[in-house]
Amino acid sequence: MQCEEKLEVFENGFKDEKFNVEVKFYGNDARKVLLAMIYELYLPEYGREYVYPFECAKEFWNIYLEGEEIQDEEFQLKPIKFTSEQVIKKLQEEIKKIKPPLEIKIEEAKIYKTKEGYLAVGNYFILDPRGRLFIFNKPSIANKILKYIWKW
Repeated sequence: MQCEEKLEVFENGFKDEKFNVEVKFYGNDARKVLLAMIYELYLPEYGREYVYPFECAKEFWNIYLEGEEIQDEEFQLKPIKFTSEQVIKKLQEEIKKIKPPLEIKIEEAKIYKTKEGYLAVGNYFILDPRGRLFIFNKPSIANKILKYIWKW
């Protein structure tokens, strides 16, 4: 669905040519995380009253979420010093369950231990402890995703 001249929203992600951002998720539902990202991207242009691309994506995904609910969360992550084969295998099994359409090289990711499980952050993907795999086109997108995955 076209939500803005350069913003296209689809079932499992969005593509925005204005900001050159493309994010897709696989596995468990992550649409609220993507909604928060869309809100953040367009907030400066639209202001808090009515962020049209956010409202359009909400309607397409049939999700109730208000702009006031979107607040990024501080995250303090410390990578695991030594990643064991057991941890790698566990993450690879999780990826196999998700069945992404491309190969994910978990060995190249930074791996963190969180309260909920392991978090793997690569240059173009994040595998979170909730069974969601985010794939994106720019390494800087990882920080935007990490701000919202803890809440939803």
